[in-house]
Amino acid sequence: MKKVIVALLISGMSLTPQVSATQPTQSYDKEIECLALNIYFETRAVSLADAMAVSDVVLNRVESTKYPNNICDVVHQGYKKGKRTCQFSWYCDGKADTPRDITSWNRSRKYARDMYVFGVYRGITEGSTHYHASYVKPYWAPTLDRITRIGSHIFYRMKGTK
Repeated sequence: MKKVIVALLISGMSLTPQVSATQPTQSYDKEIECLALNIYFETRAVSLADAMAVSDVVLNRVESTKYPNNICDVVHQGYKKGKRTCQFSWYCDGKADTPRDITSWNRSRKYARDMYVFGVYRGITEGSTHYHASYVKPYWAPTLDRITRIGSHIFYRMKGTK
């Protein structure tokens, strides 16, 4: 393994994925946009911890076989057996999904980029795949293991998983 790494370094090849912050791909742009929309509508980006925690949940779902395998499909997941059962309430609330607060939107985009490109705060929710605002009590919460509260959200993961 060391010989391969040395050969790559000598040849000038990078050991890290090449996602250029200056010239992103369309897929990269779309994934960050979807993550930023979720941050914006779930947290308004008022708290870095809250924003990174809800983003961590989205990425945990992407890595799980129980959810779609890309950020946009996770965020937009909303139809189940012909019923509208959105995973994130803002996506099904019937309101426009266009950010209006430019300061919060710009902060949401920055946080999404930091999480997507650099993995900043990745793992902050310890594998959580669910969350809800602290002021609600969803029917599904008792069926999961409560992990933590970060900002205004409470985070959960499937029972018996780590």
